[in-house]
Amino acid sequence: MLPELPFEPVMELVGIFVGALSGGLAAVRKRFDLFGVLVLAWAAGLGGGLMRDVLIGAIPPVAIADWRFIVTALAGGVAMYFFHPRLVRARRTIAVLDAGALALFAVVGTVKGLQFDVGVVAAVFVGTITGVGGGVLRDLLTAEVPAVLHHRELYAVPALVGAASTAVLWGTGVLTSVTAALVVAVVFVLRLLAMRFHLNAPGPWEGFRRAV
Repeated sequence: MLPELPFEPVMELVGIFVGALSGGLAAVRKRFDLFGVLVLAWAAGLGGGLMRDVLIGAIPPVAIADWRFIVTALAGGVAMYFFHPRLVRARRTIAVLDAGALALFAVVGTVKGLQFDVGVVAAVFVGTITGVGGGVLRDLLTAEVPAVLHHRELYAVPALVGAASTAVLWGTGVLTSVTAALVVAVVFVLRLLAMRFHLNAPGPWEGFRRAV
């Protein structure tokens, strides 16, 4: 029996809103019109959940079926459209909230994959994609190389750790609301540490250099 996370509905809406803010900000920086801002907000806020639901066969995806999620994403886009000068100055707060959204989405996405009985490995992939998918879709729609793949503090790695930990806890029969919340906290802290200390994955290997 998989746990129902008591904070999941509210935190998921918060995560969608924060993701939508990041999408709206990317659109504003590209000088998109209002429609473009709303599209980017929707994509960034709900892209990960859309990919997850398509992959596990949860049709129709909540990104187009749940009015609460859609309205929340669009609200984030509208907020960024009208208040972007102030919100840009609050980007540190947005980054911290985004770390929380990443942690929650990674765990929630994995749990949903397990609920659909896709298998442990697939659930880990689904959880990771749920965490980072919105940002990837945002960057692709703005003609950017996805930031998760280059020159950025660890982002996908904490999501992968969270998804894998959730799957392991499920496999050992100790996945509860409490342990799931602990995984969310661990992923959140890992992401904050990566931002604070600029922790990055290794770049291209340069080979062994001969000592001079």
